Amino acid sequence: MPGTPPQTEPVASPLLDGRVAVVTGAGQGLGAAEAEALAAAGARMVLNDLPGPALDEVVERIRQAGGTAVAVPGDVADRSTGEALVKTAVDGFGRLDVLVNNAGVLRDRMIFSMTEQEWDTVVRVHLRGHFVTTRFATAWWRDRSKAEGGPVDARIVNTASEAFLLGSAGQANYAAAKGGIVSLTLATARGCARHGVRVNAICPRARTAMTGDLMGPAPGGADPMAPERVAPLVVYLSGPAGARITGEVFVAHGDVVALLGPPTVRAVFHAATGTWTPTELDAALGPLFTEDPPRPGFVCEQTLPLAATTFGETP
Repeated sequence: MPGTPPQTEPVASPLLDGRVAVVTGAGQGLGAAEAEALAAAGARMVLNDLPGPALDEVVERIRQAGGTAVAVPGDVADRSTGEALVKTAVDGFGRLDVLVNNAGVLRDRMIFSMTEQEWDTVVRVHLRGHFVTTRFATAWWRDRSKAEGGPVDARIVNTASEAFLLGSAGQANYAAAKGGIVSLTLATARGCARHGVRVNAICPRARTAMTGDLMGPAPGGADPMAPERVAPLVVYLSGPAGARITGEVFVAHGDVVALLGPPTVRAVFHAATGTWTPTELDAALGPLFTEDPPRPGFVCEQTLPLAATTFGETP
């Protein structure tokens, strides 16, 4: 019709437009890639890492790209840091919607040579670091849910590792912490479901400063294990679709996203008299364990062949 303005397609809003996200360990590697991807999706960012130029550089890159980011440097396992992250988000932006727990360190050593400090450092940064931020974020979401009389729309993405699936021999501290993070993920998902908090964990493979010695140099061309390849899943779980997903564990790297299933029961036995005897136990269990030497059975190795180039080998 004359005078009718031409019809145009509506411009889609960014996936996380108006949302506020906290990312720990954001000064490099996975955390930096995740922070920049969340910012590109429209989230306003509160970034944490130890004090230093690396964290400031990520904040500046986000700002130069047109995003919004502030830094809250500090030890992620300190209570004061967890409080400051939530307070900065709420005081500065009026809300908190997404928490990505990523900060971590390695202190690899065989268990019989590991020092108490090597154990404590890894468990503290990974597991306690996840707890501290989660404790303050979920408390704020619970209070908001009660005040508003209904669930919030919040997300937590935790960072586990395939090390917990494999029982990595030289990483007892790291594997134990990552297994604890999976349990923390499930417990938080159950405990905070009615408040509208969705909680998931990822097991990423990425070539970073922390894993460079293990993975070796990147092959020529695009790196299949670049941390930027993991970030899209974090953005997805942080966005609208994440409202339907909670208490799940994903493996992510390259072009792979694998959803893990829960542990299964391999076999069940009942004592004939109601009380087990050594003879009855041997008759029931002995036929299952015949390998010599024995090898660990409670492991998940199905994820190993999902990427042919994890360690830089030719596909």
